[in-house]
Amino acid sequence: TARQRGILVSNTPGVLSEDTADMAMALILAVTRRIPEGQAIMQTGDWAGWSPMALLGGRIKGRKLGILGMGRVGQALAKRARCFGMEVHYHNRRRLHESIEAEHEATWWESLDQMVSRVDVLSINCPHTPSTFHLITARRLKRMKPDAVIVNTSRGEVIDENALTRMLRAGESAGAGLDVFEHGTEANPRLRALPNVVLLPHMGSATREARAEMGEKVLINIQTFADGHRPPDLVVPGML
Repeated sequence: TARQRGILVSNTPGVLSEDTADMAMALILAVTRRIPEGQAIMQTGDWAGWSPMALLGGRIKGRKLGILGMGRVGQALAKRARCFGMEVHYHNRRRLHESIEAEHEATWWESLDQMVSRVDVLSINCPHTPSTFHLITARRLKRMKPDAVIVNTSRGEVIDENALTRMLRAGESAGAGLDVFEHGTEANPRLRALPNVVLLPHMGSATREARAEMGEKVLINIQTFADGHRPPDLVVPGML
């Protein structure tokens, strides 16, 4: 490991939060309002005109959003969701300070099982660690409402992707928006054929602004280390 080899590791925290939250909100809208299905009809030239029952989606105002992982990205998503009139619910290992909850009008759930069974949209915003691997198991997926949707802009390993695929194919889940996958670039091929699934190639942080800010942080960390000082974004501070 880097620690064993005495290699210092830094990252670029904070610069991706707003863009990733934008993407999570975009996926929520894309899935609930069936935007890719509408685009596909237009691209194939199959649109026969407006119909009152065509491509009916769901209104998100007043719906319950459950955020799994209320860190920087989760809180940025909460701000956006409130602007759309959604109720914000969240599950964290530790409850946030009451002032932060008040700012986002957010309700904390100590039990993840109870939260997933009550929300209309579940957004995955926690990191992948040994304790979060398959945190969203088949059992928890089955606790969700049949008309609920799930979006993931964090790490694919947090969801049991095979279980999610089975439920989507069986019509036991209303839809999913995935920017990350359990096996890296290998999305489950059965997901590609489902019209109620939006798949993206890990685009959550893909903005010009984010890349520029990431580069600036990298240069600052390198220069600080080269000058004999502690890099500001050191991942393992105890190594210095």
